[in-house]
Amino acid sequence: MAIIVFLYKLLVMQQEASVVGLVKIIGIILLVYYGVKVLSRLLAPFLLRYVSKKAEEKFGGQFGQQRYETPKKEGEISIDKMPNQKQSNKDVGDYVDYEEID
Repeated sequence: MAIIVFLYKLLVMQQEASVVGLVKIIGIILLVYYGVKVLSRLLAPFLLRYVSKKAEEKFGGQFGQQRYETPKKEGEISIDKMPNQKQSNKDVGDYVDYEEID
């Protein structure tokens, strides 16, 4: 409760440019900085666990499709993914025939 009253008086009351005001502002900035630092240390394990679980679900779904495929016969070829079509432009440049000199 005392913190709320302090912040109310600090933020709502008319402020003057003074050394005391500067010290208060620096104190608030440091308080917020260290508060965020402490909260991030407390919440970081939960956040990392959540992110790793989501990544595991995402990658597990992709690899799960490959595990349950039927085995191929020996010598049988199958293409799962078509390669990207590269557009070739024949007007890129001139062909220069050269000979190696020893």
